Amino acid sequence: MHERLANLLGAASLAVTDLVLAAATASGRVSASGAAALIVLSDAPDLGVTELGRRVGLTQSAAARMVDGLQAAGLAERRRREGRAVLVRLTPAGEEAVREMLAARGAPLAEVLTVLDEDERETLTALLAKLLARLYEEIGDADLMCRLCDRRCCTTGAVCPIGQAERDAGAA
Repeated sequence: MHERLANLLGAASLAVTDLVLAAATASGRVSASGAAALIVLSDAPDLGVTELGRRVGLTQSAAARMVDGLQAAGLAERRRREGRAVLVRLTPAGEEAVREMLAARGAPLAEVLTVLDEDERETLTALLAKLLARLYEEIGDADLMCRLCDRRCCTTGAVCPIGQAERDAGAA
């Protein structure tokens, strides 16, 4: 029975990933890592290229190339700081792209959830929170896990289960 459940979870996970990535990348006209970088920068402006890369799962050199592309598209800009430090910040066009990506990402997910009634959605919310806390134990990086999240909708009136798992891990 667990094999079937795991298989169904895998299929659902891939389908949801496909929907999220297709919507986010089409809306922002960027790669998956570019979309993630824009969304990360919307919540954490002025990150260094290396830290931005870490948060989206890229090496420093790959992150630098990605930032080059975002800069060329007019979505992000580099700002020199003291020494060799270079910070990355969204441009107004990048901020607009993030708004469009998050809306585009949310629409197909909301549509998928219409098949569930209110009680089922509440149950699924609790189950997903539990699964995400467990996944944090495995991955150990909230920034990486939440790289395409609409953080405001996850934390308005609720506690982010990944953020809570990170706080719990730090307290242990």
